[in-house]
Amino acid sequence: MIRKVLSCLLPAFAVVALCTSTWAKDCGSCGGGCAGGCEGGAVVSGGACGGCGGAGAACGGTRTVYQRQYVTEMKTVTSTEYTTETRERTYTVNKRVPRTEEKTRTVTVHVPETRSKTVNYTVNKNVTETKTAEYTVQVPYTEEVEQTYTVHVPVSEEKTATYTVMGPKQEEKTSTYTVMVPYTEQVEQTYTVHEPVSEEKTATYTVMVPYTEQVEQTYTVHEPVSEQKTATYTVMVPVKEEKTATYTVSVPYTESVEQTYTVNVPYTEQVTHTHKVQKRVPVQGTKTVQVRGGHWATQQVEVAGGTDACGCPCPPKVCCKRVWVPTCETKEVPFTTYECVTEEVPHTVNVTKCRQEQRTRTVNVTKHRSEERTRTYTVTKCVPEQRERTYTVTKMVPATKTRTVSVTKCKSEERTRTYTVTKMVPATKTRTVSVTKCKPEERTRTYTVTTCVPEERTRTYTVTKMVPEQKTRKVSVTKCKTETRTREYTVTKCVPETMTKEVSYTVMVPQQKEEKYTVTVYDCVPETKTASYTVRVPHTVTKEVPVQKCVMVAVEVPVEGGCGGAGDAGACGDAGACGDAGACGAAAAGGCGDCGGKAKGCRRKGCRRCGC
Repeated sequence: MIRKVLSCLLPAFAVVALCTSTWAKDCGSCGGGCAGGCEGGAVVSGGACGGCGGAGAACGGTRTVYQRQYVTEMKTVTSTEYTTETRERTYTVNKRVPRTEEKTRTVTVHVPETRSKTVNYTVNKNVTETKTAEYTVQVPYTEEVEQTYTVHVPVSEEKTATYTVMGPKQEEKTSTYTVMVPYTEQVEQTYTVHEPVSEEKTATYTVMVPYTEQVEQTYTVHEPVSEQKTATYTVMVPVKEEKTATYTVSVPYTESVEQTYTVNVPYTEQVTHTHKVQKRVPVQGTKTVQVRGGHWATQQVEVAGGTDACGCPCPPKVCCKRVWVPTCETKEVPFTTYECVTEEVPHTVNVTKCRQEQRTRTVNVTKHRSEERTRTYTVTKCVPEQRERTYTVTKMVPATKTRTVSVTKCKSEERTRTYTVTKMVPATKTRTVSVTKCKPEERTRTYTVTTCVPEERTRTYTVTKMVPEQKTRKVSVTKCKTETRTREYTVTKCVPETMTKEVSYTVMVPQQKEEKYTVTVYDCVPETKTASYTVRVPHTVTKEVPVQKCVMVAVEVPVEGGCGGAGDAGACGDAGACGDAGACGAAAAGGCGDCGGKAKGCRRKGCRRCGC
């Protein structure tokens, strides 16, 4: 709030100050200044106070007022800039120079040598052996069994059924099989042996012989040189300033308000409803059912015999097995089903309903009112400040020096050496070898085969329908009992037998041998190189920068009613200047000293500029 008042009053104070300064300038020339400075009808700062004799229009002329105005000026500023310079420096690089050396090493050479040894080897011989084996046979027999069954009384019927029984029968069979019988045969074999043959050879090779030579070398060294420099830089120094601000706060307060609201009041009411009930009612009926029955029958099945211990195929076997033969019969059977019947049943229900009622209550409501408050806060501003600093610049100055370096060089030299070359020459030899061969031989064996012969039998049974009745009967059941039997068979085994033979073989015998070889060795030779690099060099530059500046500029402003009724009185130096002989006459002579003691009349008649 205070800030707003000050901002409104400051322009008024500025206008008052400008008018006071203008009046003070005009008071010094109120006597003689009017005579010569009023003819033009214009009032300038420091001129006459009004018109002179007929200058009634000039009294309402212009005056000079000073106003603030931003003007752009050029200001000289010193700044540091960097320029890029390319410089050169010398550095040393170690270069690898190859040289050849001759060394001696021991080499192991493998020389072939023929030797003989006795080797044991295993030969498999076939040996025939007779063995006895037990096998199991299922022998069928008939047994009477008492059986309980259900008979339907109203209708009885006698039926006859024919069934087949498999009876065992033994038969002798003969089979022929082939056996591989081994025998030994002497065979002459030709084989090739490589025999070593040595030969002397001469070779010429070149050797690089090193020698040392002294060479004078010139190199450049960079020596550091330090130099002190001064630089000016600008620092922003913080300055704190106290300021006052007005802000608005919302202050809460409580107020009681009467409020109307609606309430749902419950009440009970009886209502009659009807609901549906489903019941299950039994319904009798009949349906046709297929009853599955059957009987057991015996069948012959041929089973593969497999192989025996020698891997020879065995004859196939014939076995008896029981098989169920199914039958299908149709019957009428009573059954009960349930059907769903829907009935409507009435019942009374208590229903709760609600009716609306208007009620009144007093509620505390929180409201806010605005309130202006003042606070003081600190503002930190940064003011630029010029400072100086001294820093050290180090430069690398190149210096040339001389040194003597030992350089190793190589010269070529031819030499001769003799070496032995061993070649393997093939030679053909003959030896006798025992070879085991096999020849096929046919043999015969006899074995027994048991087969089942089908036999038809007849039985009578009674079928009763409708009324069930439990009865007992005896039934002939065919069962099988296990019987163990013995048979002889021939087995051929392969028995291993160890034999001995003389074998020749070649062995590589190691021998130590010295030989010379050439090795390349690298020596490090220093080499001087020159490289270019870039440096950023600082230097001070003075330049002009546009800056905005606030200045007071004189502006001509028109004046409304500046002299009142002084237009008809004539000049300020005359007796009628203010309408009274003693009003401004003395004031004109004395430079408007006191306006003749009549200050009020002078103010009314245009002598305000004289300060009366």
